[in-house]
Parts: sequence; structure tokens; C-alpha cells
Amino acid sequence: MCRPAPRPSLDRPTPSHQNPAPPTGPVRIRETACEGYRRALAAHQAVAPPAPDRPGAGAAERQTAAMRALSRRTFPNDPGPAPIEQARTDRRRRQADASHAAALRRARAERETRKARPEAAAPQSTPLSRTA
Repeated sequence: MCRPAPRPSLDRPTPSHQNPAPPTGPVRIRETACEGYRRALAAHQAVAPPAPDRPGAGAAERQTAAMRALSRRTFPNDPGPAPIEQARTDRRRRQADASHAAALRRARAERETRKARPEAAAPQSTPLSRTA
């Protein structure tokens, strides 16, 4: 039978050598518990069903399967997700195409500006006597 720890007297202070230091690691209740606690824990573990590792794992797998089936019905000719390297290559190609289109737009705009103002198109040279 477990006995509770004796209560310290409030009328006199407890010496510091009698106060144990707080535990530094995890408290091990099962190893240090009394026999009654161990019997109750063993009885509970004998009748309680084991807890699943991930309670929502089955639901998540069913939902993913349903979403894939819906996707196959909606897009029957879609081969599925592309491999990661193919996706990276496609992204780089799209970025390069966008950059090329922007460069063409800038060149056309500069060409139109030169046609509209021929004096702005000629580079202004500084006099040789004024250079450093």
C-alpha cells in the first residue's frame, strides 16, 4: 500500500539539506509507482483497445482516393502529374519565353521612340576638350 509523504511542519523552517533537488529528467511514474497503481494499469491495458498510430490516416487515404477518382473522371485524357524534372523544364521555358517577349516589347518601344524623335536617337558626344 502506498503511503503519502509526511507533511512538513509549518511552525519551523525545513533545513535545505532535507529539501531534495527537483528532478532533472522525466519523472518515471510507472517504475516508481506503488503495487496498486501497477495492477490497475495492467488491468486497464488488458481490456482497452490499442490506440491507432494515426487516427485520421484511413480517412485521409479514402479522401485522396476519392479525389483521384474524381480527377480521372473529369480529365480522362490527362496522363497525371508530370515528373518533377519535366515540370522544372517547363517552368524555365515559360520564364524564358516571358523574358524574350518583354525584351521584344522594349526593343519595339525604343524603335518607335527613335522614329518619332530622330534627335533623341543620335548619341550625344562630349567635346574632347572637356573629357577628363
